[in-house]
Amino acid sequence: MIMAQMDEDKLSCWCILTFHREVLVTRLRSIQCIVDNLLSAEFLCQEDAEIIQRTATKSNQVRKILELVQCKGEQACEFLIYIIYKVRDAYIDLQPWLKEIDYRPSQDVTVMEVVNTDPISRYCEKLRHEMSRDTSFIMSYGQRDETRLEDLYTDTLMELFNDCNESLGFVESLDQLLGDHAVFNPQGETIYMVGDAGVGKSILLQKLQNLWSKKELQTDAIFFFKFRCRMFSTFRDSEQISLRDLLFKYNCYPDLDPDDEVFDYILRFPERVLFTFDGYDEIQEVLDLMNMPEVVSPEEKAHPLQLLISLLSGKLLKGSQKVLTARTGVEIQSRVVRKKVTLRGFSPTHLKTYINLHFKDQEHRDLVSVQLDASPHLCGLCSTPLFCWIVFKTFKHLHSVHDTFELPETCVTLTDIFLLLSEVFLSRLSRPSSSLVKRNLRCASETFKAGLRPLTGFAKLALQGLERGSFICSPEEVAACGLMEEDLALGFLRSVSEFNTNESPATFEFLHITLQSFLAAFALVLDEQAPENSILKFFTECSRKRKSSCLPFEICSIKSTKQSEKKPFTTNEHLQFTNLFLCGLLSKAHVGLMEHLVSPVSLKKKRSLLKAYLSTSVKSHLHGLPAYTTEEGKRVHVLPNFLWMLRCIFETDSKDIAKMTAKGITAGFIKLGYCNVYSGDCTALNFVLQHRRKLLGLDMDNNNISDYGVRQLRPSFSKMTVVRLCVNNLSDSSMEVLSEELCKYKVVEILGLYNNHITDVGARFVAQIIEQCPKLKKLKIGKNNISSIGGRYLANAIQKSTSIFEVGMWGNSIGDEGANAFAEVLRNHPSLTNLSLSANGITSEGGKSLAKALMENSCLRIFWLVQNELSDDAAPHWAKLIGANTGLTHLWLINNQFSMDGIRRFSEALGHNTHLKEICVKGNQLAEEEEKQFVEEKRLRFH
Repeated sequence: MIMAQMDEDKLSCWCILTFHREVLVTRLRSIQCIVDNLLSAEFLCQEDAEIIQRTATKSNQVRKILELVQCKGEQACEFLIYIIYKVRDAYIDLQPWLKEIDYRPSQDVTVMEVVNTDPISRYCEKLRHEMSRDTSFIMSYGQRDETRLEDLYTDTLMELFNDCNESLGFVESLDQLLGDHAVFNPQGETIYMVGDAGVGKSILLQKLQNLWSKKELQTDAIFFFKFRCRMFSTFRDSEQISLRDLLFKYNCYPDLDPDDEVFDYILRFPERVLFTFDGYDEIQEVLDLMNMPEVVSPEEKAHPLQLLISLLSGKLLKGSQKVLTARTGVEIQSRVVRKKVTLRGFSPTHLKTYINLHFKDQEHRDLVSVQLDASPHLCGLCSTPLFCWIVFKTFKHLHSVHDTFELPETCVTLTDIFLLLSEVFLSRLSRPSSSLVKRNLRCASETFKAGLRPLTGFAKLALQGLERGSFICSPEEVAACGLMEEDLALGFLRSVSEFNTNESPATFEFLHITLQSFLAAFALVLDEQAPENSILKFFTECSRKRKSSCLPFEICSIKSTKQSEKKPFTTNEHLQFTNLFLCGLLSKAHVGLMEHLVSPVSLKKKRSLLKAYLSTSVKSHLHGLPAYTTEEGKRVHVLPNFLWMLRCIFETDSKDIAKMTAKGITAGFIKLGYCNVYSGDCTALNFVLQHRRKLLGLDMDNNNISDYGVRQLRPSFSKMTVVRLCVNNLSDSSMEVLSEELCKYKVVEILGLYNNHITDVGARFVAQIIEQCPKLKKLKIGKNNISSIGGRYLANAIQKSTSIFEVGMWGNSIGDEGANAFAEVLRNHPSLTNLSLSANGITSEGGKSLAKALMENSCLRIFWLVQNELSDDAAPHWAKLIGANTGLTHLWLINNQFSMDGIRRFSEALGHNTHLKEICVKGNQLAEEEEKQFVEEKRLRFH
């Protein structure tokens, strides 16, 4: 018996191969790795391998392998199964089969070496190797001073949104980007990341790519293909390629893959593929997509742009995961979007980390931090990673060349920042031969004069690119602008070999598209041959509406826009930046520099022309803003392009235009919600509003002004009656600023702070505003991080106020202790009519206190206690309150824990009440049949 059992075990792998022969023949697709390892282990000889290779079909090849292996004995049979077990990626089809047979390798076979020679696995490793090489250094911002990615990469604020553009919170780790967290459309395949220019979209993709290359990214993808969308503009209209060529030619080719197993694997398992497409907004319309059929076959050749659209829409490689980036304002259809992420730039904590990474010496860190802290606007600019990089690069340059760690006092605008960057690059023309020899005096005009020839060439190249809607340039175009090979080392351009579609010499692109816009503006100023009014060409271009499109993805270009009603400052961002930089270069502050580069006569004419154009455009824009009248007076809802107007006015540094703009805002209330206002814009806004004489209400809800922006708005708070800063990433430090300014002038009437990052510390500052501002009527401070401690601060302040009538505290954590504090507020309060304490963790104990207090209140009309933990224990107290007929008209108890008994008490009490219009009790612990028992009481609402 024992011997029989041993023989049975000894033959088990041989039996498995016999019994499951057809499974293996059907599912075993890749034979290269198996043949190589069987040869290496000497279970097959070279003649066997040649016989296998000469067999006509893949199925017969597998049958021949099984036949030969089974002839070699049990050990050979087990080694074959062991190869499948070890090389999981190549034999993914057979992994369920291994579980089915409960395969566990024996000790004898585990000591045998298996070398992965599978084309699929080898290609995966090749992809990882090449991606690691391509992404380990930061190349996006400069080509001379390479820095390891891990030494400088810093996370930014990444906010998640649903399809209704409602915030779902912030990304806590990069792994959340690819996971199921915050997915609003499971059928979608694209993670859509948007953000302003320079906010870090490209560097974030590079970080993801680098993590994948090191197997540190949590994803099942074994293939990662990266593309920059502007590449698709480089193809000729007639060019046709296959999906296979698109993937392999512009990433890397598989080695030794005669049977195309890698591509076949990708087609069969698209869920194992991850794409990144960077810069969707930069695609130019190079062909008529309206007349193009969709590409659904992976074998079909088509224009590369067609393939891109088909990949994004899921017509090709459906199930693959894509990460697509674009600038703010570029939208794609929600049906293809799996999740949406908006990049918000550096928070104060991120900025501190970035400082520490850039400056290794503590003394230098302190010097930089002091300068930033002294300039809220500079801090605001530094919340954008690109601008921050430029500022820090300038710090380093000034220290290395001039022995100073101070930026010029005039460095306040974005134009100043890019002038400094250009100065850094041009200074390479005259850098001292010895690093020990340093110039003590900084003379920007001398640097620009010495570099005028290459500067003119780069500026001309940048302008020509924008005029034809292109962000890349050929060597011929570079040479035609008078640029020489040594000029390329200055840093304005970098080589981009991945755009080499026709085996031609490497093409070039500017360091960043915003730098191209800056240099294009420089070209408009430097060109004395063109008519003076040519400086306005992009203002005119931006007055045209983008063409609408019925495609799943809107692709806009300069050339395809159509003339329509003149509206200056519409969004076309790279052109808008050119306009902005033009305003900066022609500002009074830069006359001294520009007179060294262009004739004073030409400069004066262009400055006058620009000022006249801006004055006319501002008047036209303000006159056309949509206005409406409310009980609180005339309101105007500005459009996002209003921001570009403010930015341009600030760059001109013209008080005359700023005063005219302030005077032209005749409404007493400006609504700037959902306009993508970031912290740096607040200086521009303040530059105009500080000239306003009348009081003003300002709604800036749902933007990204952060603490830096609040600091920049300080001078304007003296005039603000309405301060709405909901959903703006504000912390306690902003509350301190608001407390200081609003308490100083005491004119504020409405304060909106919903959904920020305010803690109990900030709540104390808000309490000071409530106490000391006698005109404050409304406070919205829900969805912050306020506990019972902060709740008490606010409650005590509200108790002392005789003007406040509406308080929104939805979504904090004040609990029963905070509820007890608000109960004291409600006793005989003279003005409070609307109160929300929803979603605050209040139980029946807190609910009892509130109900008792309301027995002594005749003022409160609307009370919300939605999403708390009130149960039947509190029901008698609320029933007593309802029966007392105090004047309460709306009571919301949605999503609490009242049962049939509690609701019955409310229903009975309503018979004695003539004031209550509704008690909302949806989402409590009643079955649908139980709810029907109260159908006669119309004021008891279950829906």
